[in-house]
Amino acid sequence: MPRSWEAELIARQLFRSGTAVGANYQAANRGRSDKEFIAKLGVVVEEADESVFWMRLMLATGIHAVDATRSPLQEADELLRIFSASHRTARANRKRRKAKTGQKTKP
Repeated sequence: MPRSWEAELIARQLFRSGTAVGANYQAANRGRSDKEFIAKLGVVVEEADESVFWMRLMLATGIHAVDATRSPLQEADELLRIFSASHRTARANRKRRKAKTGQKTKP
């Protein structure tokens, strides 16, 4: 990364959102309930999406070399899709289980 204030700001933001993905994923897996797991997984999706944003911004502004950013960006985008699919599946499974037991669900 170049030594400019813009590059340093983006690097800090990317570091924060990227590490938050891992921390919240671990917290989700330790969730005490389906509801807690789904909530934490939702945060994982948000942080992964933010990480992808910062990487795309680096590419769009030319702050970081395209070749050095493209592969990590592709991997981050794939992880975002995986986490998003897992979040949708967990929500659908919870809704289905509640429907079987006759409990009301929130949208």
